[in-house]
Amino acid sequence: VQLQASGGGLVQAGGSLRVSCVVSGGTFSRYAIGWFRQAPGEERDFVAAIKWSNIPYYADSVKGRFTISRDNAKNTVSLQMNSLKLDDTAVYYCAAGRVFPTRDDKAYSYWGQGTKVTVSS
Repeated sequence: VQLQASGGGLVQAGGSLRVSCVVSGGTFSRYAIGWFRQAPGEERDFVAAIKWSNIPYYADSVKGRFTISRDNAKNTVSLQMNSLKLDDTAVYYCAAGRVFPTRDDKAYSYWGQGTKVTVSS
């Protein structure tokens, strides 16, 4: 299973950005897809995950601001990020796993390469 994240960039605080993850090489509907992020010098943190049936699961820090969605026909999971804060600056990674819901990165077997999101003041 391969994951390709894209859509990162530079955005001002309060703005919006959408990152996407395309999954290939496996049966997409079998996997929960999660988003994690890692800021410089910090540990990797859970952001959101979505089950094959479109049930979402969010970290408290992004609840109400971020929306995760998936298109099973296009093998794609997107993360719409609104009201971005400086603290949202990080490299965002998508990952695939069989356990849901979980924020434990060890439960995700496959990882994409990450896409960088920078929020400026």
